[in-house]
Amino acid sequence: MLGFDRITFDPKIMTGQACIRGMRVPVSLILNLLAHGQTEAEIIEDYPYIEPEDIKQSLLYAAWLANEKIYPIQTHTNIETQPVETTV
Repeated sequence: MLGFDRITFDPKIMTGQACIRGMRVPVSLILNLLAHGQTEAEIIEDYPYIEPEDIKQSLLYAAWLANEKIYPIQTHTNIETQPVETTV
């Protein structure tokens, strides 16, 4: 990963989940707290060992994971394709 020096992975800590600086604080916890409306200040108040840069890198890591890349698939000209109907 590029530049995520605060996001660590260790199979002995939280079964290898992405964590903050080797602590038992998964990145997913930080993201869930933010998603449920907690502010950075509230998170740091509740978890005083978390630093603002930890929260920033958690968000950047989530954005990196969600970065969708689309790769075109080459098809053969002799294969007919039929539209697929989907229902929602």
